[in-house]
Amino acid sequence: MKKNVLITGSTDGIGKLLAIKLAKEGHGVIVHGRSEEKVAHLVTELKTQSNKSDIKGFVADFSDINAVKQMAEEVKKEISHIDILINNAGVFKSSSSRNADGLDLRFTVNYLAPVALTNRLLPLLKKGNNSRIINLSSAAQSPVVYNAISGSREVSVNESYAISKLALTMWSFYLAKEQKDITVIAVNPGSLLNTKMALEAYGQHWSPADKGTNILYDLAISDKHKGMTGKYFDNDNGMYSQAHPDAYNEDAIKKLIETTNQIID
Repeated sequence: MKKNVLITGSTDGIGKLLAIKLAKEGHGVIVHGRSEEKVAHLVTELKTQSNKSDIKGFVADFSDINAVKQMAEEVKKEISHIDILINNAGVFKSSSSRNADGLDLRFTVNYLAPVALTNRLLPLLKKGNNSRIINLSSAAQSPVVYNAISGSREVSVNESYAISKLALTMWSFYLAKEQKDITVIAVNPGSLLNTKMALEAYGQHWSPADKGTNILYDLAISDKHKGMTGKYFDNDNGMYSQAHPDAYNEDAIKKLIETTNQIID
């Protein structure tokens, strides 16, 4: 069965490779990026490679929560339903550590933005067929430091990134309990894949980008992952694994969700 799949951050890296793979198979692909030019180019490329005319593209800077909310409204106007949402957009290296509102940039892009987008797209996901949400976590996971996310305390780039990825995993488990009709999976697609992000950050890679693309495809489409909700898949080990202990700490999750709602609502 063909799926309607929205992939954030899909103008580069594993997101783009996944969009191409799905479009070639005839799935309805909805892409996102922060560059209007790159999104338009990708939409044209996907239409050409798939011979499908219904490829959609949306533009939003995920460091701006209001832009994310606006994108969600645009999606709801143009798209009837979503079967698969892949929250792939992310940032590691950046010229600034904070966004325009003074919040930690990585926390905003990697965590707050996907939460804000997903919450507003839940009505479309509930119309989908065996809907799934795949959230890109990481092997790097660090406890949330609240004065760091508010911008009042400086932390390293590595810690900021790891905080954002644990927060995304914690929220994934929370969302799985709240939305029992939707499968929610957090995934480490693989450490140091051959992508622009990894090369900019570390100047090297350990595995090909296809490793990440293939597991995202599998988690999104394969029947063997149906109903595997509230779990963390570690693609470094190729199996479902335990995430950071805070991902199972109800008090920590409650504090995170309360703080999140205060920021994005």
